[in-house]
Amino acid sequence: MLKAFLRFLTGASARPATVSAGERGIRDLEGFVEYVARALVDAPDDVRVTREENAEGCTIRIDCRKEDIGKIVGKRGKTIMAIRSLVSGAAGRMRQRVSVEVVD
Repeated sequence: MLKAFLRFLTGASARPATVSAGERGIRDLEGFVEYVARALVDAPDDVRVTREENAEGCTIRIDCRKEDIGKIVGKRGKTIMAIRSLVSGAAGRMRQRVSVEVVD
């Protein structure tokens, strides 16, 4: 997933054109968030990443064990702010709005 995200950032994509570029990009961002979240927590099998479309764009939600929320958020929220910044920047290239939330 990380390779797909990096290919997306650089503009190179190896996936077939059966899915729209916007949908493919959102899916890549969702995969990137899942990859990072699973790498941060103690119980990666319990991480669930879902996507919700809304009027403003799209929201990617991270659901994990209660004990692991702090690992995703980080000290003073720096980790989740970094994830949000990367996702927001990549989504901006697609001219879309994507936000990331951690479910309590």
